Amino acid sequence: MSSKNVIIVGAGPGGLAAAMQMAKAGAKVTVVEKQSWVGGRTATFQQQGYKFDIGPTFFLYPRVLKEIFESVGLDLMQEVPMTRLDPQYRVSFAAGGRIDATPNIEEMENQVAALSPADRGAVTRYLTDNREKLKKFRPILESPFNSMRDLFRLSLLQAAPSVKPWKSLHQELMSYFKDPRLAIAFSFQSKYLGMSPMRCPSLFSILSFLEYEHGVYHPYGGCGQVSARMAELAESMGVEIRLNQTVTGFGFEGKRARRVYTEDRGYDADAVIINADFAQAMQKLVPNQLRKNWTNEKIAQKKFSCSTFMLYLGIRGKYENLPHHTIHIADDYERNLQEIEQDFSLPQDPSFYVQNASITDSSLAPEGDSALYVLVPVPHAHQNIEWNERTYSAYRELTLTQLAKEGLGDIRDRIVTERMITPKVWEQEFGLYRGATFNMAHNLGQMLHKRPHNRFEDLDGVYLVGGGTHPGSGLPVIYESSRITCKQLIPELGLDSSFMHDKTPETSAADLEPCLG
Repeated sequence: MSSKNVIIVGAGPGGLAAAMQMAKAGAKVTVVEKQSWVGGRTATFQQQGYKFDIGPTFFLYPRVLKEIFESVGLDLMQEVPMTRLDPQYRVSFAAGGRIDATPNIEEMENQVAALSPADRGAVTRYLTDNREKLKKFRPILESPFNSMRDLFRLSLLQAAPSVKPWKSLHQELMSYFKDPRLAIAFSFQSKYLGMSPMRCPSLFSILSFLEYEHGVYHPYGGCGQVSARMAELAESMGVEIRLNQTVTGFGFEGKRARRVYTEDRGYDADAVIINADFAQAMQKLVPNQLRKNWTNEKIAQKKFSCSTFMLYLGIRGKYENLPHHTIHIADDYERNLQEIEQDFSLPQDPSFYVQNASITDSSLAPEGDSALYVLVPVPHAHQNIEWNERTYSAYRELTLTQLAKEGLGDIRDRIVTERMITPKVWEQEFGLYRGATFNMAHNLGQMLHKRPHNRFEDLDGVYLVGGGTHPGSGLPVIYESSRITCKQLIPELGLDSSFMHDKTPETSAADLEPCLG
């Protein structure tokens, strides 16, 4: 039997994970990547001896990638050494107080009680309930949703009472904690999805549970090291990775993609896996008339996540009292979120996140120095905001002032080198539609079967991996998207799927009907 040609557009985390699995199944895999590096935003860059992750810095819930590695005969922790952080991160409140989040639950209860005596015991109740919630939802997050029929799976029907669609994530957390600061400390993780906890579905209370139950890790060398090693392993399995190759379009026979074109050549394809920003890629690569469900007009009507304003700072010396991860919550958090998601205005008293990974990993900066990563949530690209030199210069100054309030008063004097990324840069240089760094928003109207399907519904032979498809954004679920895609594609190409952990996707109630009309 001749091998099948699978072309993967994009060498992001989902594309690399898919490449490893498809190669293991016996496909001839070619990954075509427009950038000069692998990993997409899950990559690192170096500047004057300082090393920074571009995007993700939290490595959460390694179970998914660990299982993918095991399925192809590899050990994740051996291939990519990493350490579990304790404390996981600090949550600092401008309104007063802080929490150094730790997987030591007794210590967490003590910290919570010190902040709010009436809330002692709330952490344990929250973890107990969400342990059961995740158990119910795992089969849903690990299975494809290709049509409305999939909503009638037994597992989804059993988990439905836990969804509480009438509740936001913030409301759900306020049912555990009396102190609003604590509700925020366990719900800010909705920002991993680019959403406000006031607007994010209550389902996502499982996010902070994953941190406490399964850990927050730091891969030595940064999260980008995971992508770099995956690429090396994929190549050792026979995958061809071609960098600096911008895909310009597909060759179709009807609605089936048969060729993938770059600026200087074409690739024959039995199947195509797209690992690129969904909205941007579809509009650039696929003629509008071939996309019935996802036309340009329909994409424009969808809700998209926030963006981020980034500073990467090479710092002289170390900030020993600044933890590996710090999340600073604005004094008026709700107003801050409204400015970002509804008013589309730049917050003047923003929340922000700082990574000081050099206190854990000395390889990231010259000896004795630090590499700081600063992220400020801001609106995605919108007509209200013009990102010109004056805007980003002013916002840089505002961000440095906020950092000074966090105890980094001399930061301006210690900057050796820096880089800045704005929503405009995310859009133009990284190919993100509207600069939305967390893809399409994760509201209930844009999840499960209402999100672009892993087996893309508008085309034949085209599959999706990444944050723009099911299950959604964030590294663990992006890796899961690759597994969902491969579980469908491998048998459809007649390849060997015996190495995969599963199990076949769960049967839906509708599949048991003798006729669907």
